[in-house]
Amino acid sequence: MKLHSYESLGGKNLILDYILKLSKDEQVDGFSVLEKLEEGRFDELTIKPWRGKISEVYFYKHNRIFYVIPDGEDIYLLHACRKQKNKTEKQDSEKVIKRAQEIGEILSKKFI
Repeated sequence: MKLHSYESLGGKNLILDYILKLSKDEQVDGFSVLEKLEEGRFDELTIKPWRGKISEVYFYKHNRIFYVIPDGEDIYLLHACRKQKNKTEKQDSEKVIKRAQEIGEILSKKFI
């Protein structure tokens, strides 16, 4: 599968930037998650449906990455954050929804 990370208007890879700001142990686990997603090894990951067709994958110390799979070949990584409460923070939810809608418009798909 091919991973597509969400990028800022300036071309900054926001998922990679998030992972690189974590501790070394968290970075190793974060990159391991990306590798398993790319290789389609979903059974080795902690994945939970989030909303609509958006899922989240958990890794080291309550970190998570939200993503969508519009077809059998591509995975779009929408947002990465640390889960701090039982519910997704409002600002994180808004980012995920906005980015899913943007990707959906580009691909002519509906994720939420």
